[in-house]
Amino acid sequence: MHDPAPFFAEIADAPPPERVIWQKAQDGTRLRLALWPTGPKGIVAIFPGRTEVIEKYGRVVADLAKAGYGAAAIDWRGQGLSDRLQATPLLGDVADFSLYQQDVAAFQAILDNHAPSAPRFVLAHSMGGCIALRALINGFPARAVSFSAPMWGLPLNGTTTRAINALRSALRLTRLDLREIPGAGIEFRLWENPFDNNELTGDAETYGWIQTQVALQPDLRLGAPSLRWLAAALSELAALDNTPSPDLPAFCGLGTREMLVSAQAIEARMAQWPDGRLDIYDGALHELLMERPEIRNAFLHETIRLFDASQS
Repeated sequence: MHDPAPFFAEIADAPPPERVIWQKAQDGTRLRLALWPTGPKGIVAIFPGRTEVIEKYGRVVADLAKAGYGAAAIDWRGQGLSDRLQATPLLGDVADFSLYQQDVAAFQAILDNHAPSAPRFVLAHSMGGCIALRALINGFPARAVSFSAPMWGLPLNGTTTRAINALRSALRLTRLDLREIPGAGIEFRLWENPFDNNELTGDAETYGWIQTQVALQPDLRLGAPSLRWLAAALSELAALDNTPSPDLPAFCGLGTREMLVSAQAIEARMAQWPDGRLDIYDGALHELLMERPEIRNAFLHETIRLFDASQS
């Protein structure tokens, strides 16, 4: 048995979960997971992006249910209600991206128990796309995967990347790696950042909804990443860049106004994915599942079409 965990139904706009639980990763980190009833077509494991929380995917879960799919979602370590830095809880931090794979292992164990025989699919956004790619390469079982603006590269120039990598050891020794990245501004504080300044979505109603979530539940807030997170991310992205894509059907969506992850890295990987397809969404920002209805629905339609085609 697993201890029940909180779920903020009043802000989630979601069907009632079957269970919301605490699960510990191998290193003892406590993680929050939500499980919805398995649908007749299977279950979708949602890999959220940096700063994201389970409740933010409530509307997506509702749409998946209408299409015949159950869902499961996780708060990665360092965000949502999962364990995070106690001294600086708003700082997005991880010492090494391999730690996220401990979260994936905990997620997989719960899914194996919750729906052992159901077809399994992955829906991954941004940083979750980075975590999912590594997990799938490592053998996470799924019949197909859909990526929304996956973080397979960051829009940094080569000089900046080399400088961060060179400084990583020195920063660690001085503990300066636990400071937020230089220049972090209001755009990293969703609860304060006005819609006209946001880089996430062109849909004002959805932006207001996700702002309300963290306004009403301040414990769900997360701000800028640490220098240590950035160095760890760059290390993982460099390693993934030299690793072939897994052998399973994949769909990927990318907006023409993408500013937070590298469009070039996404295009390069999807061009070489044996059974993969990339769709470009004109005018879309970073979060396709939170975008204007015509963009969001088009991306979700193609995601479900892929999952439907991968039933056997």
